Amino acid sequence: MTQPAGSVAPPFGLWERAVAARYLRAKRKHGGVALISLISFIGITLAVMVLIVVMSVMNGFRTELLDRILGFNGHAYVTGAPLSSPDRTAIVTRLRAVPGVKQVIPVVEGQAMVLGPNQIAGAIVRGVTPADLKATTIVSGNIKSGSRDGFGQGDYGGDLILLGDRLAASLGVAPGDSVTLISPAGSSTAFGTSVTQKDYTIGGIFSVGMSEYDQAFIYMPLAQAQLFFGRDNSVDAIEIMLDDPDAVEDIKPLLIGAAGPGSAVTDWTQKNQSFFEALQVERAAMRLILMFIVAIAAMNIISGLVMLVKNKGRDIGILRTMGAGQGAIMRIFFMSGAAVGVAGTFAGLLLGVVICSNIEAIQKAVEWVTGANVFNADIYFLTHVPAKIEWREVGIITGWSLFMSFIATLPPAWRASRIDPVEALRYE
Repeated sequence: MTQPAGSVAPPFGLWERAVAARYLRAKRKHGGVALISLISFIGITLAVMVLIVVMSVMNGFRTELLDRILGFNGHAYVTGAPLSSPDRTAIVTRLRAVPGVKQVIPVVEGQAMVLGPNQIAGAIVRGVTPADLKATTIVSGNIKSGSRDGFGQGDYGGDLILLGDRLAASLGVAPGDSVTLISPAGSSTAFGTSVTQKDYTIGGIFSVGMSEYDQAFIYMPLAQAQLFFGRDNSVDAIEIMLDDPDAVEDIKPLLIGAAGPGSAVTDWTQKNQSFFEALQVERAAMRLILMFIVAIAAMNIISGLVMLVKNKGRDIGILRTMGAGQGAIMRIFFMSGAAVGVAGTFAGLLLGVVICSNIEAIQKAVEWVTGANVFNADIYFLTHVPAKIEWREVGIITGWSLFMSFIATLPPAWRASRIDPVEALRYE
């Protein structure tokens, strides 16, 4: 495209883009350049795709674990004097009145042996009131068989209990069956502590989707748990659920004031600190390693662009003699190399998002083809591969890939701009 007399073509103008696009369409004799460009494109695509998928899976893993752990357990815990205080009901009322508190649950919790028809297993028995069980939606909303009807009805709360599905499967029991619970913490006698043993009926079987809980926990009415473990009228802890678990540090002073003297208040960050810190370190290390892989993939652009500059030496000499400046030559080859990086980045972005959006279907397909369980719940705590796309993270990955692609194009493009047109055309 001709320019009017006396005018100067703008940077990255139409003619520069046209020449750059023509160089990308290599002829047969320049097939080596095209092959290296294709390898660079595939490398960047796969690197970006893997980085997005891995980081999304790690984000999903953390989110799923956090939701289940904090949905199943309290966000803050009150222990100490309030547990056996005569005015515990008033303390619970004050705690419920604290802004940001969603639920306050007096809990009795102890270990027991569970005897099924042919099997025996260890379990953690958690005693709560029927109202608190209903409000704990991660349990009451995930009852797979049976129901919680009748839970808490009868003398001392009755004899109906709820079991995790993996625990029920290991015992070989179903709703309506009877199991025997044995607690080593019985009543004291002249001959020592006696063992408490009692038969209970399974009312329902729940599944929260986290094997650690589904394998170990039994829910029992609070009054029955106090009787079974010999707690009289006391409880083991007061669990507090918040509207926003991340705000626990701000709400904690208010909880201490509401609990009163002699109380101790801890929160979920202290209880699970080492676990979540390990996840955070692993996530940061994985991001760094995979970003280096993206950088290495982007460096392949240099090889293709160096060959392109060598093959186009005559063209560079002609363009320079026609008036093209060093900046124009540099921009032409910069666009030629950067186009590969941009195309690879957005292809990887698209593939990564598609895979993350269909991760469960892909997992099922792989398991069907291989006949193997690729995500063992006993090892990973969850029953499926989680993936959560965080668009801020995706933006960082995309920006990093583009940045490295642009950086990789600069040395060969600068070298092309420094070619002497006289030397380039001497032997032509």
